[in-house]
Amino acid sequence: MSTTAPACPQCTLDETHIEGTNHVCDTCGYEWPVEIADTVPPEETVRDANGVALADGDTVVVIKDLKVKGSSTTLKVGTKIKNIRLRGGDHAVEAGGYMLKAEFLRKA
Repeated sequence: MSTTAPACPQCTLDETHIEGTNHVCDTCGYEWPVEIADTVPPEETVRDANGVALADGDTVVVIKDLKVKGSSTTLKVGTKIKNIRLRGGDHAVEAGGYMLKAEFLRKA
């Protein structure tokens, strides 16, 4: 068992602590057992709204109108986005300067 708390598997930040038999993320509140925290997590697969695995360079289509935070712009349903890049965290898809949740996209 490690002596320091690992990075959060959900938000990937290092602000975690041990509480009882669980690690707890101070930022997002995610909890996971200490015994599985010592194993190396498998690479996270990013999946679209239909459960299809996405990869860097894929083309995706927006399935819901999405308001762009801090702007009056809206990404409309059916907007095709080419050459995506995958990142970690909640907004795992980088597309044309936007960070998007994969649940609002489908692979084209």
